[in-house]
Amino acid sequence: MTREEILQQMADLQIMLDQLDRSDRSAPFDSSLTEAEKEKQHQEDLQRLRGLRLIDDDFMNACFDGYTVGAELLLRIILNKPDIHVKNVKTQRQIKNLLGRDICLDIDADDDTGKKYNVEVQRSDKGADRRRARYHSSILDAHLLQPGDKFSDLPETFVIFITENDVIGDGLPLYRIERKIEETNVLFDDGEHIVYVNGTDKDVSTALGKLMHDFFCTDPDDMHYKELADKVRYFKEDEKGVATMCKVMEDMRNEAAKTAVEKDRTKNALEMLADGLSIEKVAQYSQLAIERVKELAMPRTAQ
Repeated sequence: MTREEILQQMADLQIMLDQLDRSDRSAPFDSSLTEAEKEKQHQEDLQRLRGLRLIDDDFMNACFDGYTVGAELLLRIILNKPDIHVKNVKTQRQIKNLLGRDICLDIDADDDTGKKYNVEVQRSDKGADRRRARYHSSILDAHLLQPGDKFSDLPETFVIFITENDVIGDGLPLYRIERKIEETNVLFDDGEHIVYVNGTDKDVSTALGKLMHDFFCTDPDDMHYKELADKVRYFKEDEKGVATMCKVMEDMRNEAAKTAVEKDRTKNALEMLADGLSIEKVAQYSQLAIERVKELAMPRTAQ
């Protein structure tokens, strides 16, 4: 690719980004859509909304955010503890790790005794890697004690993965993972708990099976638990709820468009670096931050 071709691509990308910057995030990314095209897009969103289930990330986030009643039902059934009283629940909570990788909690909740719960909904087996559960548990711990606190004050934590497939592979509806002392076979009892829920087990003769059935339902009328059915019905049938979900889908399109622009700019920046352009010129032509260009150039500099 010649330098002229690269610069032309960057000019085209700049026009696209300028369009995105000028547009309101509540509007579709492409403001040049005709009214007919916008209506078609809206109808496609409504069709997609009808097919969403609680096992689907974005829909689950909407349904459980701030919904203590739903989170309470979920935890009581999975942990078989009918006395759990959820105090707070939030979805998509970001936890920073200054020394490593950040995490985003699908459902973050705590109860009135101080116990902490992280529920992850995973359709992909890869997303439910056992070491991911370990990492989530460790990051939770790292943020639960303040300087000067006693280690004995560390609250109990529960990291729960609800998976579309049986990722453990033993055919059980639920797997509880606990540390134990090998020599005595006695639980170590350090307050850390990891649980995997097998979404393929929808045996409606059990409370957990009914819950998994509901997680894979598209129609609230077919759901067993009213607490979940009411919330699903709100986002699928109520005017305000439907509008909220359509906004979520529009935002996802906008974010995808931004990501595509960033990906193309990065690709072209790498080509310009390979062509020998200086970091400053690459930053200028690609419209990437100079710090980002330095990151891209680092392996080449090291060579």
